[in-house]
Order: sequence, then C-alpha cells, then structure tokens
Amino acid sequence: MTRKVKLSTAAEVAKSIRNDSVILTTGFSLIGVAEEIYQKIEECFLSTGSPRDLTFVHSAGQSDTVRGMEHLAHSPLLKRIIGSHWGMSPRLESLITKNEIEAFCLPMGQIISMYKAAASGKPGVLSKVGLSTFIDPRIEGGKMNRKSIDSGAKVVHYIKIGEDDFLFYPSLKFDLYIGRGTSVDEAGNITMEDECAKLEVMSAVQAVKASGGRVIFQVKRVVKKNSLNPKDVVVPGIFVDEIVICENPYENHRMTSSKYYDPVFSGELREPQNRNHKVSELQTKKLIGRRAIMELNEGDVVNLGVGIPGDSVGMIIEEEGMDNQITLSVELGTIGGITVGGNDFGITKNAEAIIDKSQQFDYYNGCGVDVTFMGAAEIDLEGNVNVSKFGHRSPGCGGFIDITQSAKKLVFCSTFTSGGLDLDIVDGEIRIKREGKFNKFVNRVQQITFNGKLASKYKQKVIFVTERAVFTLGEDGLALTEIAPGIDLEKDILSKMDFVPIISNELKMMDASIYSRGRMQLSNFAKQKLES
Repeated sequence: MTRKVKLSTAAEVAKSIRNDSVILTTGFSLIGVAEEIYQKIEECFLSTGSPRDLTFVHSAGQSDTVRGMEHLAHSPLLKRIIGSHWGMSPRLESLITKNEIEAFCLPMGQIISMYKAAASGKPGVLSKVGLSTFIDPRIEGGKMNRKSIDSGAKVVHYIKIGEDDFLFYPSLKFDLYIGRGTSVDEAGNITMEDECAKLEVMSAVQAVKASGGRVIFQVKRVVKKNSLNPKDVVVPGIFVDEIVICENPYENHRMTSSKYYDPVFSGELREPQNRNHKVSELQTKKLIGRRAIMELNEGDVVNLGVGIPGDSVGMIIEEEGMDNQITLSVELGTIGGITVGGNDFGITKNAEAIIDKSQQFDYYNGCGVDVTFMGAAEIDLEGNVNVSKFGHRSPGCGGFIDITQSAKKLVFCSTFTSGGLDLDIVDGEIRIKREGKFNKFVNRVQQITFNGKLASKYKQKVIFVTERAVFTLGEDGLALTEIAPGIDLEKDILSKMDFVPIISNELKMMDASIYSRGRMQLSNFAKQKLES
C-alpha cells in the first residue's frame, strides 16, 4: 500500500475540529505559526459558534499583537489556555484578566519537557524549575486568574523526595496538533528549509500521536515523493495525517512578523559584517544595555530575554564588534550570531547553529549559561522579580524561570521607573525630563517570577541594572552599588523606591563612557576583565 498524505483546506480543518478538543500548537511570535488555519478557526467560530470550549496548549507566545493565536481570543471558542507567554497577545491577555477563560502559566522549558514525557508514555516531568515562584503549588500553582482557581484543575504538583523539593508536571493528552513546515512530499514528510527555527515540532507531534490525536501541517508546497533529502526531513510522514497548502503565503506563511523570507535568518546565507555602520543614538535602552554588557567576560555564553535585553544587547554587541568574544543564544534555539529584537525577537542573523528548542532548554535547565540578561517589571527588597503579572497585565513567564534558575550570573535590565519616563544626556550626565509614573522597586512584587532568597541560597550572582543606578543582591537584600552621573541619590533614587536599599560603603559612579556618544570600546573592557 502506497502512503499518501491527505490534502485539506484551512476551512475544512476548522470545520473538523470537535468541541472540547485539546489542541497543541507550536510557534514563537509569528515564527512557525499556521496563520491561515488560525484565521479559518476564528471565522468558523464567528459564523457557526463552533468549535468551542477548546483547551489550547502552547509553549511560547504565538502572536505579533494582531495575528497568530490572537485569532483564538474568543470565549467560548477557548475554555482553557495552558502556556507560558501572552505578552504579544493583548486580546488573549484581556480574556485572562476578565476571567473569561481559565489560564494556567508554566515555564516554557517545562511545557516542552511535558511534550517529551507524553511522547514516550511517561507520567510527567520531575523538576526543580519553578520552585519558590508563582508556579509552585504552595504559592499559586501557575493559576493566573480567579477562573483557573475556581476550576479546581491542577497543572503542577509539589513533591518531596527525601530531603529534596521537586515540582511534578503531569503529562497531558491531546486531540490535535497544528504546526507549520515549508515543503511536504506526497507521503507526508515535512521539511522546514524556509523557517528560521526548528522549534520543538517533533516532540509536540509525537506527544499528540501518543495520545491518539491528529497531526496537521500548513505548508507552502507539495513535492514528489522521495524527492526530499532524508536528513532535511523534520517530521516523517508516518506521523502526519493532513496537510493544508497555504493559499496566501506572503501574508499567512511569513518567516517572521516583519519578513516574508530572509535567507540570512534561515542560515542559508551569511550577511557581511559592517564595522563602519552608523552608531545608534543614546536611547534609555542603550544606556542600560551598555552597563549590562560590562558584566561579561570574554568567552561567556549568554542568553538574552525579551524586552530591553533583546532590543539592545545584540545591537550593542554588533556595534562594539564583540560578536567574536562572546556567544549569544536565545530560547528559540539559536546559538551565536547577532540577535534581533522587537516583534522579531528570537531570530538571529549569522547564527553558528540553530538547534531544536527542546535541546536549547535541556542546555539552559542543565548546564546553564554563564550570563543571562533579563527584563524586570517589578523588583522588591528581597530581590524577587516579577515579569509575569503586574497591574492589569498577565503576560506570563515565557522561558524566564527555566533560564534564571540555572544561569551562573543574572543581570536584570530595567528602567528605574515606568509609565512615561523621558530623559536626555547632557555633557555626559543624565537629565530627567519627565519621571515615570510608577515605581518599579516595590515592597513586595505582585507575583514572584524569580525568587531572590533562592538565588542567594544557591550562590547565584545577581545584578540589577537601570539607566541611573546599579544594585547587587546579597543575603541581606538589595544593595545600591553604583549611581549615574547627574543623578541625585535622594531625589532621583531613594524617593522613587518603596523601600530603602542597603547603601554600599563602596558606592561609586557608573562608568562615564556609558553616557558618551560614539562607540564605548566594550571589546577592550571584556578582554581586560578576562586578563584580570
């Protein structure tokens, strides 16, 4: 019998989804997202009221604020969502905040490990990742709103084995997988040559097949059977049930939010290095990024988080010619090269390697990077950090918890206040033109995404970098160690904090070159640190 994959339209797939289904999808921002299928699911629901009461499971956020999983942001289309991040999905965040759907947040790497456990028939994942954060059932159990609390459902359990504490993430059962590839042959074998990441596609597919579920891919093209290089096949046809050929690939099968296709990001081509390009302006993010990079040693392997780190560090590394001194990585699976920020966060130009996202998290959870640069929405007197739930927002944790609990050094990058902060640099000094409305250094964070006391227990080195001050975390809490030129300690720092930090006896001025125009010569700084 000759195996031949079934071809369907996106509309036919949408109509075939049963109410109460558990759907697993892969993607990252708009990378690898089956946009055309998502569109048709939304259209089908709005016109017929079905499918409905779906449970949507995803490891990473899949939207650019408009497309991707934003199409699923309807109640009762969704009943429950289990994921790690919704920061680029305002309508989904709104459903969570308004208690219109159940929302459970788990660390990205642990969700992927749950896929692998389900794929191999294991009951779940035993891990220390998430202990003493809001994921821990002794605190919040990953429940992001009242509706998830009232549901009585549990997605994570606390377990003690001997003297050691663990979290247990039970495997899930799935009815349907929706993913994306580039080419498919007539037997269903999938390749991803036009994609800029491998994601965790195979782990997700096998988890669904082990559950007896259906696997559907959106692709650009169908090719002749046996015409694909077998080493290029990401998902063998024996796992694929149905194929949707994208009708409008330019709009609905884009490599990233901003690019339809770029061979530099897929690794097919390498972009020439330009050491003479114009130096970027001294924006607030750049000031923070510059000081953060001063924490690096030559040879460090680095992870970049979303926000200020993702938007500034890669750009500064390129500008300063440091890409041969350190190795950047992002949770998406890229290693080496120069990372890109904004809506395209996660992709890398001139990467040395692009590996499966599940393997990237094995590295992050196990060995751990030398340094991670992460953002921060709130920081409290114990060094706890919140990035997952603040004010009226519920963006979730993404890969933040996986990475910060294993990294050897953590550098949190944040503006000192939020909500309209505006500043200028005059003669190498900061001039605050308008202060932010909200203090970010608070007595107690709204939600614990990073536990300062746990970091101190395991001797992690933790630094907090802002545009005007630097703090370090010790056993007694936060200590102010550096202050920017032009900043008044009482007026610009202490009066803008909800608590009084320890003031270091060795309080010093932040390096003046941070606030200089032109290049900062950070490559020489990294070399000097290594030699010393």
